[in-house]
Amino acid sequence: MFCLLASSVCHLLSCHSERISYIRLRLDYAGIAALISTSFYPPVYYSFMCYPFFCNLYLGFITILGIATILVSLLPVFQSPEFRTIRASLFFGMGLSGAGPILHKLYLFWGEPEVFHTTGYELLMGAFYGIGALIYATRIPERWMPGKFDIAGHSHQLFHIFVVAGAYTHYRAGLVYLRWRDLRGC
Repeated sequence: MFCLLASSVCHLLSCHSERISYIRLRLDYAGIAALISTSFYPPVYYSFMCYPFFCNLYLGFITILGIATILVSLLPVFQSPEFRTIRASLFFGMGLSGAGPILHKLYLFWGEPEVFHTTGYELLMGAFYGIGALIYATRIPERWMPGKFDIAGHSHQLFHIFVVAGAYTHYRAGLVYLRWRDLRGC
């Protein structure tokens, strides 16, 4: 919710002044980093709740990575257009770091259908986030047809659509995790 609130405030108030726009844009990036890092919490917690060492290890790692990404995103030097690809790569890399816990979960619970169900959702969520970051970084489609997407359909709007799709997919996976852990336990 923080991500969507920060983004809404950013887009609503960014036309106020150059200074406010600059501050709001940085808040928007912080919200996206918070969304990605906290998206790890339910899958990791419910997958490894019976394995506290791995649960704490993975949660600690993503928390530190998320904080680092937020801090780097808030540095003024990274706000210029030439660092757009670096910013998007940070977020993409943070999402990609979920491969470790997913592979570990598959190894531990290979025979359980819920594991494959949640893994499918997690891969879809990662694909949505990754495609959104890629579209944002490459400025597709406005790169191909300058001026045609100034009002609707530009890369930033498409990026937000993919972020919302990823968040919804995460929600659906969370429901499967809750049911799985209620039925199975440790």
